Amino acid sequence: MSELPELVTALLDPKAYPNPPQKVSLMQTQMSYVFLADDYVYKTKKPVNFGFLDYSTLDKRLFYCKKEVELNRRLCPDAYLGVVPITSQQGNIVMEGQGEAIEYAVKMRYLPQEAMMNVLLPENKVTPEMLTAVAVKLAEFHRKAETITKFGGLDTVIQNTEENFSQTEPYTGNTLTPETFNNIRDYTHRFLDENADLFHKRVANGMVKDCHGDLHAAHVCFHNGISIYDCIDFNDRFRQCDIASEIAFLAMDLDHYGRADLSRQFVDAYVTQSQDKELLQLLDFYKCYRAYVRGKVEGFKLFDPYISTEEKARVATIAKDYFLLAESYTKSD
Repeated sequence: MSELPELVTALLDPKAYPNPPQKVSLMQTQMSYVFLADDYVYKTKKPVNFGFLDYSTLDKRLFYCKKEVELNRRLCPDAYLGVVPITSQQGNIVMEGQGEAIEYAVKMRYLPQEAMMNVLLPENKVTPEMLTAVAVKLAEFHRKAETITKFGGLDTVIQNTEENFSQTEPYTGNTLTPETFNNIRDYTHRFLDENADLFHKRVANGMVKDCHGDLHAAHVCFHNGISIYDCIDFNDRFRQCDIASEIAFLAMDLDHYGRADLSRQFVDAYVTQSQDKELLQLLDFYKCYRAYVRGKVEGFKLFDPYISTEEKARVATIAKDYFLLAESYTKSD
């Protein structure tokens, strides 16, 4: 594990914050550093460019910080407080400081970890009624969301799936066996060939929306109602999708946690609310796609120099589980 960048190390000091917190804890993803500071969370974007995501300059990071706040306020209005500068004052790095910004952070209210769906699921604390409430919230969100014609059709789905396969081919033999890789790729190609008309019909009927785009259990919080946060801000193509893909994402993740019963409850409740029975024809395909995406994203962490060896061993196991889950949907026929 490489040493953390100077800015990150400095922001682990409570004195770097207004009204210094008792403690600052660090979490990180492939794309961000997240600082937990008592009642608030500050999220900075890593200066990286992965092709599908470009945070390589300060101006771009500011742009995407603002976009993150704007988009996430749709489903989580109370948590996203705004974008704040990080400055250098008399040689000290300061969050929400005065003067010229050397970095930017998204400031959020802290959402309690113990109320997250991915924490509640292993504790058997998620009920069918809770999933129904999530489905109701999402159906209303999708009704109001902008209808998209540029992305989300067959061409976009082909682009996304082929991108997945090219990006994960190096993982074969590690988190992904060649057999699993080939099975999922063959299934995907076959399904897209056989159902091309259905994908075109969905676009024509306005079923592609500006969605959340990253709807898995860790992004749903049951605290003062339901907060659904951390949507995709960095690439419109990944966020603007068929609502069937969005619903399949959370349904798949419930399967991942061994709760196929809650997965069915969620899908049934959403179909009842939306009257979109057609999405059931696409459910397993999009479950496969979304499970594969989760395996890919976890696998990316194996190449991050700032993530510890112990953490990499844990994420490798998670990635393998998601790839195997993706393969299981290819056999559901």
